[in-house]
Amino acid sequence: MVRVLAFALYADEALIFGKGLSSEDEPDLWRKDLTGAIDLWIEVGLPEEKRIRRACGRARRVVVITYGGRVADMWWQQNQAALQRPDNLTIINLSAEESRALADMAARGVQLQCTLQEAELWLIVEGESLRIAPEIRLAPHTR
Repeated sequence: MVRVLAFALYADEALIFGKGLSSEDEPDLWRKDLTGAIDLWIEVGLPEEKRIRRACGRARRVVVITYGGRVADMWWQQNQAALQRPDNLTIINLSAEESRALADMAARGVQLQCTLQEAELWLIVEGESLRIAPEIRLAPHTR
């Protein structure tokens, strides 16, 4: 569901899902330009710092969406200093409550409506709505 959320946040006709866990050379989602250069690389979860650095060298823009509550906070504390270096990296965090609520919405064949307004997402599934306000932990302009 976090990959679906990432797709909604960065929706574009050229944005596609990567092969996932079966491929170490592809992100969870990515967008390439018409020349085949990687314009946007999106990782979901808690990737290794080395993987993020490698992605920053390959793509014009890299986004990492973390989740998991305390575990994500510990990952951020361990990697924050090293992740300050790339100037094309954005780190976004979902709270534990938001990620749990997303997981609760997951179901085969789910019909999802999404509205994005001023960095907030509203997801509606079967009449139930969920507000997601991702925390931006790192953005290129904040350095």
